[in-house]
Amino acid sequence: MRFRFFAFLLFASASFAQQPATADHGTAHTHDGGFMQGGMHHTTATGVTLNATSDANSHTITLRVGPMNLPANTSHMKMPQPPDLIWTIPVTGWLLAYHPKLVDAAGNSVPGAVLHHVAFWNENRPDFLCPNKEEHIFGAGGELTDWAQIPGFGYRVEKGDQIRIETMIHNPTATTYQEVYLEVSIPYAPSDDAASIDNSSSTSSASALKNFYPAWMDVAACGSSSYDLPPGPSKKVGSVRVNYPGILLGVGGHMHDYGQQLTLENSAANASNTKKTVATLPAKTDEQGHLLAIPVITFFQTGGYSFTAGDNLTITAAYNNPTGNLLRNGAMGIVVGYFVPQDPAALNNLRHPAHASSPDMLHMSHDH
Repeated sequence: MRFRFFAFLLFASASFAQQPATADHGTAHTHDGGFMQGGMHHTTATGVTLNATSDANSHTITLRVGPMNLPANTSHMKMPQPPDLIWTIPVTGWLLAYHPKLVDAAGNSVPGAVLHHVAFWNENRPDFLCPNKEEHIFGAGGELTDWAQIPGFGYRVEKGDQIRIETMIHNPTATTYQEVYLEVSIPYAPSDDAASIDNSSSTSSASALKNFYPAWMDVAACGSSSYDLPPGPSKKVGSVRVNYPGILLGVGGHMHDYGQQLTLENSAANASNTKKTVATLPAKTDEQGHLLAIPVITFFQTGGYSFTAGDNLTITAAYNNPTGNLLRNGAMGIVVGYFVPQDPAALNNLRHPAHASSPDMLHMSHDH
């Protein structure tokens, strides 16, 4: 079975509509030094809120962000952006998958092209590869890649955990969309009745779930993911260090338009300057260079790709920008996977109380 990871790479009822991009409204905010939107300056859209519902029978949580009005042919730099929103985890257990979609107020499907990206950040845990960042647990771009369940594994959460939801929108199409909502359906396994949860054809019960940790391997290393894209062919290279032995279950990736390929290489701690290719992810684009998809490579069928403490991971993003112009914040290069530590308790000490968020802090990506 082929499990799809983030190819990137991602809610109170709304009472006010977002104003058109040309209107003078809202408060201007700069995303300072954050992982996804560092240094970007945006007007904040008004009336965009979070609604979270939970179905105890199906063990499914549905998050809904909106409404958002999206004028035609509007870039993310000119579009008023939703504020960061906080979702409080309602159960102790495991999040199993993420299923994103875009709809209008009537429930009709809206093209994924209007979602620049959405990112979920756990404010109770740092990223194990970049501890200056919050743990990035889910993300999606315009391709709306579905994060399917992996039998026997889940992302452990505690009731009361604070998840910050950062959403960026744009509309590169010729159609204006009104009252758009981002919906993310999240199946979960509660720990209090774990033994009764069916694991989708897995022989393991939820009580035997193993914890995975999202691994975000970025050409910007542990800095802001967005970077300027020069005209013509270009490559950007970054690296992160693995401090825990364990296995990688599989990888996908996230790029922007004109992306050509992502490459993940490993320089093993016990080898001298020898890089081994972990995965090569060629981007699929249309004739205009707009990103359509990035493939997924899985390793769990053969026991996972093994890392040892001290391994160095190198990420390379290759682009070819045909516009002849420098595209400000026009690129990202992120390889995304699920990591399982050799010692199940190895990352437990990373957990901490969520930091209190002031109103201003809810409009920026967080560094610690």
